[in-house]
Amino acid sequence: MTFRGERAFRRERDTLGEVEVPADALWGAQTQRAIQNYPISGYRAFPAFIRAFVRIKRAAALANAQAGRLDARKTNAIVAACDEVLAGKHLDQFVVDVFHSGAGVSFHMNVNEVLANRANQILGGGLGTYEHVNPNDDVNMAQSTNDTTPTAMRLAALELTKPLCQELDRLADAFAEKAERYAQHVKPGRTHLQDAVPITFGQEFSGWAERVRGAAARLRAGRMELSELGIGGSAAGTGLNVDAEFGKRVCEMLAEWYGEPIVRAKNLFYAMQSMAPFVRVSSGMRTAAIEVSSICNDIRLLVSGPRTGFGEISIPAVQPGSSIMPGKVNPAIAEMVNQVCFQVIGNDTTVAWGAQAGQLELNVMMPGINFAVLFSATILTNAVRVLREKTIAGLTVDEGRAKELMDMSPSLIVTALSPHIGYAKAASLVKRALAERRSLMDVALEEKVASEADLRRMLDPLPMTRGGVQK
Repeated sequence: MTFRGERAFRRERDTLGEVEVPADALWGAQTQRAIQNYPISGYRAFPAFIRAFVRIKRAAALANAQAGRLDARKTNAIVAACDEVLAGKHLDQFVVDVFHSGAGVSFHMNVNEVLANRANQILGGGLGTYEHVNPNDDVNMAQSTNDTTPTAMRLAALELTKPLCQELDRLADAFAEKAERYAQHVKPGRTHLQDAVPITFGQEFSGWAERVRGAAARLRAGRMELSELGIGGSAAGTGLNVDAEFGKRVCEMLAEWYGEPIVRAKNLFYAMQSMAPFVRVSSGMRTAAIEVSSICNDIRLLVSGPRTGFGEISIPAVQPGSSIMPGKVNPAIAEMVNQVCFQVIGNDTTVAWGAQAGQLELNVMMPGINFAVLFSATILTNAVRVLREKTIAGLTVDEGRAKELMDMSPSLIVTALSPHIGYAKAASLVKRALAERRSLMDVALEEKVASEADLRRMLDPLPMTRGGVQK
């Protein structure tokens, strides 16, 4: 043991030679090399990814014990070490940067070394000695980085996209509740950001609800592909050094622990070569981000002003909007959500590039793909929840402002006259009403296109929102 300052170091050896490792660290030589080689982002593995890898190791130890390849003493120690991590202990020992060696070798060995060292401690051994449990021979028995990493990626993505689907459902329900509440409240419809025909707030909100619900459905469909695991394929998909029942046993345990329809992939070579399931689930998150971002754009427009913009809706104030302009309040949550959605869309590009960059029996871009997928799931879940809680829950309609805008624009209601007086005459009425800053009703009465009673009936905006020809 050596000392530098107040910190003690032990010496470990791997196939490249000796490495100094902090004396109290649960990681070993290969992890230490990764710390030195990859000082890239400062980001470490998502806890869901750590849990996924540790559950694989737990299931592998039990499956190898059932096959008679791992004795009970080692098995129990490895399982106990896994259970400690799954209970939230030792998470600070997973220290490899998220951007590291191809296929995830460095993080995989970080997991193997932490579990092996802790298992050795449980059995009375010292750190770095591996006298009882070896990281490669025991913790990694019947496994390779090449089948465990894509398996752990699938498990972590399953874990983190499940709450995202649930939050999207809740947001859709919140929009649907607003749609029901404001089903009879008429507002200006707009296309090309120009006045169109009347709609109700309820109709507009119902469109938002369906957009989010559809995004959640697409994401759920993508998640199903994550349930097929290639564990047991070993280094190239052939299952070399793996018991014939190993993969099936591991998948059965993981299915029980995750509560997901997990099965062993029909083709282990496909499960190792292809990142298509991550492309699909990332695409699902991208679609959700596009829909949610577009809705936030609408919210920011509808709340704009409030006096010199649309000002049709009000949302809760969450913070002062300016360091210099007293009383100014911004749609801060919607702005934040937009930024999160842009990040998710960018992450999806990373996934696409990474997925196509694999060669032959393995895709070595898995660490980058994994980080992008899990980062998207994490930030989008949180953003959707905050949007619902801090903006949509308190959203209200300004009926007075909506009526004011309806009264100001003859373009909104003149379409109902077209079947009765013709498109050209209707356009002429609008042009005159706008030029003279008068109401369409006044101009139509003056030009005697119909009786006042008929005009009032035909120009009532609420029936217009129900479709059909205004009688």
